[in-house]
Amino acid sequence: MTGPKSYVPIIYIFVKMFNQGGKAHFMNLFNPEKLAIPTIIYQLMPDVIKLLPDSVANQIAAGEVIQRPASVVKELIENSVDAGGKNIRVIIKDSGKTLIQVIDDGSGMSETDARLSFERHATSKITTAQDLFAITTKGFRGEALASIAAVAMVELKTRHEDSDTGILIVINGSKVETQEPCSCQEGSSFSVKNLFFNIPARRKFLKSDNTEIRHIVNEFQKIVLAHPEIRFSLHHNDTEIYNLVASNLRQRIIGVFGKQINQDLITLETETSLIKIKGFIGKPENARRTYGEQFFFVNNRFMKHPYFHKAVVEAYQNILPVEAIPSYFIFMEADPASIDINIHPTKTEIKFEDERSIWQILMASVREALGRFNIVPSLDFENEVLIEIPVMRSSNIMPEMPKIEINKQFNPFDGEERIKERSGFVERFERENTANWEKLYSGLKKEDDNPEQSDNIRESPRKFFQVKNKYIVCPVKSGLMVIDQKRAHERVLYERFLQCLSEKRAISQVDMFPVTAELNPADYYILKEIEGDLEILGFSIRYTGKNKITINGRPADSSSSDPLEMLEILIEDFKKTQTDPKTGAKEQVAAGMASASAIQYGKVLSHGEMEDLFDTLFACHAPNYSPKGKPVINIITLEEIDKRFK
Repeated sequence: MTGPKSYVPIIYIFVKMFNQGGKAHFMNLFNPEKLAIPTIIYQLMPDVIKLLPDSVANQIAAGEVIQRPASVVKELIENSVDAGGKNIRVIIKDSGKTLIQVIDDGSGMSETDARLSFERHATSKITTAQDLFAITTKGFRGEALASIAAVAMVELKTRHEDSDTGILIVINGSKVETQEPCSCQEGSSFSVKNLFFNIPARRKFLKSDNTEIRHIVNEFQKIVLAHPEIRFSLHHNDTEIYNLVASNLRQRIIGVFGKQINQDLITLETETSLIKIKGFIGKPENARRTYGEQFFFVNNRFMKHPYFHKAVVEAYQNILPVEAIPSYFIFMEADPASIDINIHPTKTEIKFEDERSIWQILMASVREALGRFNIVPSLDFENEVLIEIPVMRSSNIMPEMPKIEINKQFNPFDGEERIKERSGFVERFERENTANWEKLYSGLKKEDDNPEQSDNIRESPRKFFQVKNKYIVCPVKSGLMVIDQKRAHERVLYERFLQCLSEKRAISQVDMFPVTAELNPADYYILKEIEGDLEILGFSIRYTGKNKITINGRPADSSSSDPLEMLEILIEDFKKTQTDPKTGAKEQVAAGMASASAIQYGKVLSHGEMEDLFDTLFACHAPNYSPKGKPVINIITLEEIDKRFK
């Protein structure tokens, strides 16, 4: 018996007991020492608390651990690293939606271990709670494989180093379908197929292929940078993205981000009793406007730490270009007991016991490295340029003194009459021009008398002033109008680009000298994602493969002469928004292009340029705010000015 009517007998019992025994007796029934009726009530109430099945519990855990295909890649590669693999291959199909396969030559697993590895909280890396304060491995929760198996079709082939045969396990949605011996190489091979096949809602909300592979590349980079001693490879749809041989840290950074970064690296090394810091930072003049080359590691584990990022930026104070972001690859070694990595399921947010002291050490270390670089420029012996100086031999003929030939017959005074004749002609020509100079301005007086014909040469009655090459100030009736020149131009370009995207037309300016660049693979996939919109806006980009592009043209409306810088700003805008470019509105593309193309702070504007920007701004639909919602216009009233003089 359920529903509202099921509570009628309970109410009847309470009322009857209250009437018969009085209020005091009724309340006495609820005394913990004299509890008289709980048995009756509990017998009448239905049970509502139940234990969840393992499959449901694993799916709930998967929601925290497995957010997208990149999460699976991260967990499987980390397991391969913990297993001691020296060669790890990652194979992806359809950005991980169809297949994620990770193959390693690590220690492998026995049949019992292979089966237990898919159970929740089954792990070989900790045994007691105290072990949580001395973790040196990547994974330790025992949630990853159980979570993956709950939302995908998983196939594991593994052979322990001491076994002659391996074991094959097939699990679909937490249900074990196959467990049998097989022939395989030493190590493990995990194949994860049809991710989120049993959770259609989660699968539907996956982003486009370019977006998902970009996240996979990001996770791959974090792990391979922490382990340069391991060989890694990454393939996507039969295309090789990375093939990184075992090397040192500097070579691994070059392998991940390209040869051009080699000239940009400054060695960083500091050792204290609290923490040890090593790695590389980037030269200030080569800092870019995009994130993507900023990495913190502690005990070879990647971490996100905005507080420490501020320490690095503080060290670069006053030597960075405007809005530039320094590159850094910083590795910290600390006592595992002094850090807490168990505060987030993804294990990327880490707390330190004494963060303030580490902040000071880090900033001082970066400043010291920059100072050392400025005083003693580093020499790159790998790209050494040799200058050959010829050696004087006894057989060589001694060079002779140069001889100057002199014409002894030359007389500078010959032709004096001819020179005088030419001087007279020049004087006569100048006198004629001086006498007729008024003819040059004939008719201007009549034009001045006609206001309609002289508007184009009269000075504009409006006054504009530029303050600190950042703000435009214009007097208005109520006081002074102050305009942010960069945001104003962003608003103008935003509406112009938005119109181009709607009408699918734009004017492209072809560059005489095309710009070639090699991008971070993640940035490369962002451009591929929005290449159609970029073409409409006026960009002409040729994708030459291996993350290389050639820029042949750029939007004619842009004030920037550096198309690569424009693309970097645009890419960074997409990284900050964290949305899918393909499914997002075109406003996002227009806003990114406006930010990349607008005039920057520090640019000197002529009176005509300020007037033109003023007119085009107030012709916009929403002149008061930039595309990102920041104020463009501010009016300082006369009352405010008067108050300052009282």
